[in-house]
Amino acid sequence: MPILPMDIDILPPSDDRVFKLLLVSPEAKPALIDLISVLINLPVTDVVIRNNELPLGDSQEKAERLDLNCVTDNNIQVDVEMQASHIKELLGGHENLFGKSIYYLCDLHSSQSSIGKSYDELARTYQITFCMYPLFPERKGFINSFSMRHDTDNGLLHDAIHAVFVELSKLDEVLKKPVDEMTDLEKWAVFFRYANVPEYREVANKVIESKEVLKMAGTLLTGISKDERERAIFRSRRMYQSDQDSNMATTRKEERLIIAKNLLGLDMPIEKIVLATGLTREEVEGLLR
Repeated sequence: MPILPMDIDILPPSDDRVFKLLLVSPEAKPALIDLISVLINLPVTDVVIRNNELPLGDSQEKAERLDLNCVTDNNIQVDVEMQASHIKELLGGHENLFGKSIYYLCDLHSSQSSIGKSYDELARTYQITFCMYPLFPERKGFINSFSMRHDTDNGLLHDAIHAVFVELSKLDEVLKKPVDEMTDLEKWAVFFRYANVPEYREVANKVIESKEVLKMAGTLLTGISKDERERAIFRSRRMYQSDQDSNMATTRKEERLIIAKNLLGLDMPIEKIVLATGLTREEVEGLLR
């Protein structure tokens, strides 16, 4: 029998609450150790979770940070976040997400005590963001890691901090590979992106069956998906998020219309206003009336 049965509606592991539920349970520790190890590309034999309390199960808990903050046995700090909604980034690119990642990364790194230590003895810190939408369309790879390097020759200043982004929307080429040719990180990425998608259930199960810790994660995900309380919380949070996204989209549209009106007042050509605001030509011309 497959780990993810075809007749069960599997909750998405890309949902931040499900993602954390999946990895904080004691039985999931081997899976978490393996995931952290492949993300930072270093051997890890133990992980301690620092914030394993989930928020209360009400409809507004989506506003809470659900990051997975841990420290490894080799004294590396790792904060893992799952980012599914990009409604706040419909204008202006991804500066908000990048800014948030850098803020959390620096905040976590500077939270260490330096008493009795030299600064080069502080633990290395990683901020890792799984993302369900493209961040770097010009880059082919689905994982991009950034550290402190020189602007021109790319020379490394220090490897103390790393911002890592895993784009789960860029797995088309990965899916073309036979499972036994996928890397461990590719297998985890396929699991997070496709485990809940019925048309990819067979592929997801093949990936799960290829790795013991993924079998463990798949079994836990199936159990979470069968839990009526968790399903109710998921529905409630999804409805709340949809309302928030709708409100945000409406606000953004109003902002864009105001910007377009101001640009019309400066005699900017309509074609350029369309490009600058993302509005349709009809919407911009409507402001003239």
